[in-house]
Amino acid sequence: MKIAVLGGGNGSYAAVADAAEAGHEVRWWRRDGASFAPLGTPPTLTVTDHEGTRQIAVDTTDDLGRALDGAEVILAPMPAFAQADLADALAPHLVDGQVIYLSPGSFGAWIMLERIRAAGCSADVALCETGTLPWLCRKQGEAEVRITTRASRLPTGVLPARLTDMALEKLGQVYPGAIERCEDALSGALMNAGPIIHPPLILMNAGPIQHFDKWDIHNEGTQPAIRSVHDALDAERVAVREALGYGAPHFPLADHYNTSNWMYGNLAHDKLVGSGDWHEHLDLQTHRYMTEDIAVGLALLVSVGEWAGVKTPVAAGLLALASAVTGRDWRSEGRTLEALGLADRDPKAFQKTLAEGI
Repeated sequence: MKIAVLGGGNGSYAAVADAAEAGHEVRWWRRDGASFAPLGTPPTLTVTDHEGTRQIAVDTTDDLGRALDGAEVILAPMPAFAQADLADALAPHLVDGQVIYLSPGSFGAWIMLERIRAAGCSADVALCETGTLPWLCRKQGEAEVRITTRASRLPTGVLPARLTDMALEKLGQVYPGAIERCEDALSGALMNAGPIIHPPLILMNAGPIQHFDKWDIHNEGTQPAIRSVHDALDAERVAVREALGYGAPHFPLADHYNTSNWMYGNLAHDKLVGSGDWHEHLDLQTHRYMTEDIAVGLALLVSVGEWAGVKTPVAAGLLALASAVTGRDWRSEGRTLEALGLADRDPKAFQKTLAEGI
């Protein structure tokens, strides 16, 4: 397939490596072409995983039109705060039948489709989002990525949902055997694991995070009391999903720790800890666990719970604690249904819009 990969984060590096090595025709776009300089001439990306270390030739560009030309799938594992600007940039280039994959999205599919339409783009594209980044990975400088493990199950929702069959067929060629159907994009957004796993880990480890230069929240930072909060928080997420009529599997976070049924499969947590890549410096003001998983994902969960008539005291409490830590009111400033102009929509009627699109 022809695939465009957008961005320069950990996930973008892994996406380029895997898609190119699988034989797809991959064009890798970054807004700043100079960012590719460390890859050398011709550009070569080093990837390290369980099979060892190797070099992969890559096709890079800062010309978004060139990157998207003929692309069937557009992989955009970018931060949630970049989604609106990305939609504006994509709008002039999109054509019918393209699939845009946000991993994860935090309901960014809705934001991007609104922006694309507002920019005058009428292309019938599928905006998809899943519950996690398809790789546990970390960049090792600007020319290498280390992939600890890959997702074996990627629950994916599509906007508009009427394009689900088309979108999942194409995504299945990029992630063979891993793509699983969700009812729509909101269902996919409510699979996002980041707002469940990371808020308890950073808030309940705030003392050691600020005391030590580096701290592994997944190793010494994951203790029974924190796991209990995980379970309670995840139960609220599942209750919200069920209140909106979304069915199982709900991908409970407990499976990440206790079984091989979760998104990353067998022993994923052990591999994550064993890699050492998550023994890192965390700034509670600026790290994406705060600015994305809490300010975006957790704020969205709390607001959707209120919309669906489901009490979410653990989620709301963690959101309040995060607001106290950062000095920001994430309930009012974060990504909520109020901020998206959707809080007054009837849930059932809105789900019909999610099926048909804008």
